[in-house]
Amino acid sequence: MKRRGFLRSVSGGVAASVAARAAAGRSTVSANDKIAVAMMGVRARGKDLTRFFSSQPDVEIRYICDVDANVVGPAMEIAEKAQGRRPQLIEDIRHALDDKAVDAVVIATPTHWHAPGTVLACEAGKDVYVEKPLSHNVREGRLLVEAVRRTKRVVQVGTQSRSRPITQRFVEYVQSGKIGKVHMAKVANIEFRPDIGHRPDEPVPPGVNYDLWTGPAPMLPFNRNRFHNTYKWQWNYGTGEIGNNGSHWLDLCRWVLGVELPNEISGMGRKLGFDDDKQTPDTDNITFNYDHKVIAWEERQWTPYGFEGSENTMLFYGTEGMAHAGRWVGGRYAFKIFDDKGSLIRYEEEDTFETGIIPHIRNFIDCMRTRQKPVADVESQHVSTTLCHLGNVVVRSGRNIRFDAATETIPGDPDASQYLKREYRDHWSSEPFRRA
Repeated sequence: MKRRGFLRSVSGGVAASVAARAAAGRSTVSANDKIAVAMMGVRARGKDLTRFFSSQPDVEIRYICDVDANVVGPAMEIAEKAQGRRPQLIEDIRHALDDKAVDAVVIATPTHWHAPGTVLACEAGKDVYVEKPLSHNVREGRLLVEAVRRTKRVVQVGTQSRSRPITQRFVEYVQSGKIGKVHMAKVANIEFRPDIGHRPDEPVPPGVNYDLWTGPAPMLPFNRNRFHNTYKWQWNYGTGEIGNNGSHWLDLCRWVLGVELPNEISGMGRKLGFDDDKQTPDTDNITFNYDHKVIAWEERQWTPYGFEGSENTMLFYGTEGMAHAGRWVGGRYAFKIFDDKGSLIRYEEEDTFETGIIPHIRNFIDCMRTRQKPVADVESQHVSTTLCHLGNVVVRSGRNIRFDAATETIPGDPDASQYLKREYRDHWSSEPFRRA
């Protein structure tokens, strides 16, 4: 397959191609079958997901796929130790998509590959577990939702807090009305991000297929401050901290408040902490306004000092009390409930990360068998991710915006609207993505 055809399947007008590709994969998995999985991107989060998926007795890792040969060793060893044989190592996910025996693709690539990779997998007849944030921009997320509807695939997004028992108990408690009517939620995200300095462009390192790593994004010279991990802080590939962590915490705020898309987004964002190569802000305050409720996002990356020892904090203000939940330094997940006099009336905590991720993976696997909607489906997570994107629109445009949720547009503001979408390399993307 030539590169020009790599993302042709995202076109809504190629129903025959979609049907042919979907027929290449199993539409359902029986209760007795093992789930055959291809891991796409295994350096950091992908390595962890390789461990989690290979720990499940009904999962087999068939392929390890990464464009950087220098990072695949640990994931290969994890899978081999867990299942007694080495998966097949590939550089290009298309090889796994052509294998009829593969049931699912697990995507832990940089953000700019999340939506395109998921669309490719769905239209090859594979179910998908894709890491957050779901998309790079609003329009891309909508195209992904349409592709999942069209192909009827099961897609779970890696916002695992929706499967964490302590989080579920917290949401149930706050929604029960025990702290009254909750009109406002606030996120204080104080996760320290170090100074990455300045680096010159350089030749592509041996073992890296940089053209494939860049994929549908516009091509830039290779730079280590736009590559592993640091891509998150570059607009060409990432969505900044609000996409990186806000995809978790804004999702939970929206879940608790029972709201969808906001009608007005206001605030600011800038760099205050370090003079380095990050493009995205390290400081911002964004307010998402609904008719009768508000979600506020606050971010500071240059300080290690969070709220009462928590680095990712959610505060919910009710008419008869307030609630504090999130992740504390050291990895503990906890929540506190206070009455209308400020007295602590309930406290719970969990120590391990696996309390969320293992149930989340099990939910995905079970839904592959039943064809039910997973707990972090693409439709709900597109809405939550859109909040992150809209916060970035305010930051990049430098002004407040009004948002039409029905059309997912910013009426009358072409300057701000340009950030609802992006440019794609012609030889990697199909016509709908170029129009996106």
